[in-house]
Amino acid sequence: MTKDEKKLGPQRSRIDEIDRRLLDLLSERSSIVHEVIEKKIRNQLPIFAPKREDDKTDKFRRMAEERGLDPDWAEDFLRMIMASSRASQSSSQFPRATEQPRHVLIVGARGGMGRLYTRIFEQSGHTVYEIDKHNWYELEEMVPKLDLAIVTVPINVTEDVIRRLAPKLKNNTVLADFTSNKTDPIKVMKEAHSGPVLGLHPMHGPDVNNLSKQLMVACVGRDEEASAWVMEQSRLWGMRVIEADPQKHDHVMHLVQGLRHFVALLHGSFMKTYDLDPRDILEYSSPIYRGELMMTGRIFAQSAELYADIVFANEERRQLLLNFIEHNDRLTRMVKEDDKEGFIKEFEAVTDFFGSFANQALEESGYLIDRLTDRFA
Repeated sequence: MTKDEKKLGPQRSRIDEIDRRLLDLLSERSSIVHEVIEKKIRNQLPIFAPKREDDKTDKFRRMAEERGLDPDWAEDFLRMIMASSRASQSSSQFPRATEQPRHVLIVGARGGMGRLYTRIFEQSGHTVYEIDKHNWYELEEMVPKLDLAIVTVPINVTEDVIRRLAPKLKNNTVLADFTSNKTDPIKVMKEAHSGPVLGLHPMHGPDVNNLSKQLMVACVGRDEEASAWVMEQSRLWGMRVIEADPQKHDHVMHLVQGLRHFVALLHGSFMKTYDLDPRDILEYSSPIYRGELMMTGRIFAQSAELYADIVFANEERRQLLLNFIEHNDRLTRMVKEDDKEGFIKEFEAVTDFFGSFANQALEESGYLIDRLTDRFA
């Protein structure tokens, strides 16, 4: 340590002491959070309370400004603390949506989503039965008890599993599925089962730490009242629940999943062909490209079969991909013909189409870039 650095000793010691006090306060806060957990479970209150969180955030920002602190930084700090609190709330038990435990069947219980929701339902006090290829013979003795049966298997076998399962269920058992397609599975469920039908699409992967703030899309196929407790249970887990029309859901998913994953394959495949090693690229990447590269790379850390099922889910999605390739060919001509003017014209037309969303995207992506840079650069 240099002589000049030694002069900073008192201030650095003071900062170290303040840091220890901050950790002590956070530890105390964590203890109080656990008291809140117990009361939420006893009183059947949801893990995530959006109004409470928004009010608290607004108040915290005002208090930060009064103390001469950056309110944006203060909000980030508070949201990290609250996220940690929600994770803590999701680590033991959950409130239950029904007075008495329900009997829930998970078909595909050995898959990632099956294992996750088996644990979550059990932590909510429900009785869970697990079926997979190895123990289908046990289904007969489970069926009389079931209030809900969820099919969470690969897309390409979902409809076959539904047809095999549905005839065995009681008329009052809610039949649901977890696939990213909704129109065809709901149609098959309604044809094969005379009771309540509910299409569900959890918009997250099996590796999430907790369900708080995750999105559950629900498409009611038949008898909304009978399946209302399932959606309420999702809300109590802290999830955001959106009820959607199956056709509209699938139309959006063609872009959100099918096209996006195909573009990721195109990006990764081109890098492989031209030996553009992602580790080398990181050395020269701006924060925004680093983020794009990470979003591409995370896909290739997962199952090829899963993404193939998503991209090639149905004829409509495949047709959209063919239309995309044809559209790409049209834009390719700009490159071949050195058509800078055409590029600018197309760019400006898309800018007009995106409208005010472009500014929103600029703001939100800027936030992500700043956090990514702070954490990993």
